[in-house]
Formats: sequence, C-alpha cells, structure tokens
Amino acid sequence: MLWLEVLAAALFTLQVTKSGFDVALVSAARSLPLLIAGAFMGVISDATNRKRIVVAGLLVSAGSAGTVGMLAAWGMLRPWQIAIAALVSGFVYATEMPARRRMVAESAGPSFALRAVAVDSMASYATRCAGPLLGGLAYQYVGLAGAFLLSAALNISMAILVSTIHYRQELMRRLSLTSALRDLRDGLSFAVKRRTLALLLGITILTNLFGYSYSTLLTPIGKLILGLSPVMIGVLAAAEPAGSLLAGIFVALKPLPGHPLRWLAGGATTLFLGLVMASLLGRLPHALIPMLIVFGLGGIGSAVYNIHQTTIVMTETPPAFRSRVMGLVTVCIGCWPLGMIAAGALITPFGLLGALAALGVGGLAGMAILASVTRKRRIA
Repeated sequence: MLWLEVLAAALFTLQVTKSGFDVALVSAARSLPLLIAGAFMGVISDATNRKRIVVAGLLVSAGSAGTVGMLAAWGMLRPWQIAIAALVSGFVYATEMPARRRMVAESAGPSFALRAVAVDSMASYATRCAGPLLGGLAYQYVGLAGAFLLSAALNISMAILVSTIHYRQELMRRLSLTSALRDLRDGLSFAVKRRTLALLLGITILTNLFGYSYSTLLTPIGKLILGLSPVMIGVLAAAEPAGSLLAGIFVALKPLPGHPLRWLAGGATTLFLGLVMASLLGRLPHALIPMLIVFGLGGIGSAVYNIHQTTIVMTETPPAFRSRVMGLVTVCIGCWPLGMIAAGALITPFGLLGALAALGVGGLAGMAILASVTRKRRIA
C-alpha cells in the first residue's frame, strides 16, 4: 500500500501541477519523518511493545489514506493535502526498522535471523513490484479516490492480522526524554567507534541520498520522456524491485559468503551504476525495455544492500544497543527526502535524464570518497 500510494500521489500531482519538482516535494513528505524522528523511534521501540507500535501504525495509515480517498471522491483534494497525509504516514514508516523489522529477526532467533531478514526483504520487494502496478491500474481505472480507499481497507486488514501474532518482547526500558536523549547519544557513540557500523551509516546515507531518491523521477520520466500510460509507469517503477525480488529469493535460499560489509558496499555501487546506465539508455528511440533491464540489475544490487544492512546491525551490535543503532540507521535512511528534493531541483539545469545521471554519479563519487577516507584511517 505504501508504493501504491506513492505512485498514485505522484500521478495526481503531476497531472495537476505539471511540475516534476512538485512531485518530488510530495514524495519527499512521506520520508521526511525518517530524518526528524527515526532515532527517537528506535528508543521508543525499546520502551513500548513493538507489536502495539506496528498495529497502531497500520491504523494511523488507514485513517490517513481514507481521508485522502474521501477528499478525492468529493472533488476537494489538493496536492498539499496529499503531502500532509504522506507526512503522517511517514511517521509510521519511521517505525519500520526498529519495530517491525526487529520483530521479524527476533521471532526467527539467532540461527535463522539472516534467512528471516532475507525472506522479509523478499516479501518487501514483491510488494514493491505489486504496489506500483496496482497503483497504476487503480489510478487509471478507479481514480485516486479508489486507490487510496483500497489502501485504507487493506491497512485495516493488516492491523487485524498483526494483532493475532504471538510476540513476546524480552527487554523493556522505561521511557523518558532525558533517557531518550542519553540513549541516542550512547547509540551514536557506540556506532561511530566501530568501523563496520560507521561504514554502514555512511553507505546508508549515500544510498538514500543518491540512490533511492531516483524514484521521484520515474513518474515524470515515464509520462514526459517515454509517453507511458499510468499502468506502464507502474511497470517502470516495478523494474528495480523485481530485480530485488529475484536476488532476495537467491539470498534466502543460500546466504552469500564473505563479510556482509563488502556485499553492502557492492550492492549500493551496483544501484548507482544502474542509474547512470538508465539515464544513457533513456535517450534511445525505444528506451523502455533497455531501461527496465538496467533498473532490474540495479535492483539486484539494492537487494544485496538491504539484506546485509539489517544483518550487520544484528550481528555487530549487542541486544541492548540494537534498537538505538537501528534508529540511527533510520535517520540515515531519512536522507531519502533530501535526495528527492535535490533530484527535483536538478531537473531544471540538467533535465529529467540528466538529473537521473547526476544522482548515480554523485553516489559513485561518495562511495569513492568513503573508501578513501576509510583506507587512510586504517593506514594511520
């Protein structure tokens, strides 16, 4: 439902404003809470039952989507109202890493945590494929109102399903503002002193600032460059997660050998290279199929990155610090909306395909700088 809403909101905003930058702003509103509240969500998830957080979040998302659907049905909806609803849902999304994903890993136990995370990531990639496709279909045939009312209904259904899960939280901490700030400070201090975790945070910032922010360009590229229908724009948006799904299946069946940090960095680099290639292929007369293939290959790198991101936190961090470190990872993921806004701003000087290339080049340059700094420190 997240990706259904993202695509439907982008199509509506582009139709009303004819501005790729406005699409970027509306899309960024959904992920902005990751930056401003992500770390606190990690602390809160240590002090509150994580199952209750997940259920409450689904109900809030249902209310937000239902409001947008009703406003659209009454002909009263404006892009700024979608942005507010996206902001509300974004606070729910900020609980994803420290609450729901941690529940998955804890429920599986240490022996199966990696495979459980891989299966969870695989399911996420599958829904990232289905979401844009369903969003494009819904927008084309039942309009924005139907798309968001469908989202509201399914969020309520998911809340009911999660409420039936048997989950026992081993460690509960008292929640206070003073202790929350102290926990955040301690979590940051713990992470930056450990090379693997520090690199994890740096690569996460680069991947969300220059990598995943490309998604805000897909609707304008599909509509204005490739001349696609809403359904085919959904197909374009589903290409990267389709590649991620295939890679997720492989890793779930056979975990990759070697240090997870190398796979994390390699996955991010593959995604950046995919963006540069897609921008070049987009200038061809019949660009859709080549772009789908390249985005799919980039999705393989995305899956490898995502799976090992959670794995590193679970294996390199003692239980007492895991939620705090996951909260810090969520803050780094919060660079995503800044990247979206930057992508939108790059459209004016470079055009849509040029902005896509600039994101990929920026990511590759950032990885090179990060590698250089790390190498110098190790020598020192």
